[in-house]
Amino acid sequence: MIGGDGSAATAQGVIKDSNTKNFMVDVIEASRQAPVLVDFWAPWCGPCKQLGPLLEKIVKEAKGAVRLVKINVDENQQLAAQMRIQSIPAVFAFANGQPVDGFMGALPESELRQFITRITAGAKGDEVGAMLEAAEQALAANDLAAAGQLFAQVLQIDRENIKAIAGLASAQIRAGDIEAAKATLALVPPSKASHPDVASVRAQLDLAGKAIDPAAIKKLASAVERDPADFQSRYDFAVALNSAGRREEALDQLLAIIGKQRNWNDDAARKQLVQFFDAWGPKDALTLAGRRKLSSLLFS
Repeated sequence: MIGGDGSAATAQGVIKDSNTKNFMVDVIEASRQAPVLVDFWAPWCGPCKQLGPLLEKIVKEAKGAVRLVKINVDENQQLAAQMRIQSIPAVFAFANGQPVDGFMGALPESELRQFITRITAGAKGDEVGAMLEAAEQALAANDLAAAGQLFAQVLQIDRENIKAIAGLASAQIRAGDIEAAKATLALVPPSKASHPDVASVRAQLDLAGKAIDPAAIKKLASAVERDPADFQSRYDFAVALNSAGRREEALDQLLAIIGKQRNWNDDAARKQLVQFFDAWGPKDALTLAGRRKLSSLLFS
């Protein structure tokens, strides 16, 4: 019991008694690994005896997602004064070395669970954010194995994380594993099917089926050179260039069609260009530049 005889000093390494001397290690440093709840109590405090067992129970059930450190205020008066403890029980939550939340008094079990859920969710959010950032950097560097692994780890924490689903599918498309990408996209919840990241990957998936070999690209280039008004060849040339990673050239070819005959083939060039933008992503530098050029042509 917390605040009792100290018999539950540890429980799977997540519950412990501490003091002023060890506060830095047991709370501040430990909170960089997982959120730490600090329970300030005293043996004579009746409400502490009510709160303590509930805290231990919920922390044990969390299985390492949160830790509990118990501080006897009678034995650590200086620390209690530094923390401005005015009444007990008092519980403070630490994460990443900083106090992030807390409460005083004995809360009912339902409110305790809500409090701990809020603390652990915030910590998971930080973890997921860092993993997503690393995954996106790996994807940008074309380190597909690392990116795929990181996106998959995020999905183990949050199965419906749209950025992770889209990122993993994108890495799979780049690696040529189209069937795996389709399976990953199947994880998208119906309510998020129209999310921009999902639309981008669907566009990538569609374009992945339009790859053309170098000989075909050369043949199309010759056709456009022979007849600049051969818009079908120019259109096919743009699609082939994009498949070959020559995105800026592909952009220029479609803009050339729009500039010469805006409504050619039921506005096909503009529609294809929009699909390119979707596949490249809304924040891509070429997407931003291409949209400006397209607007200039359409509204000139």
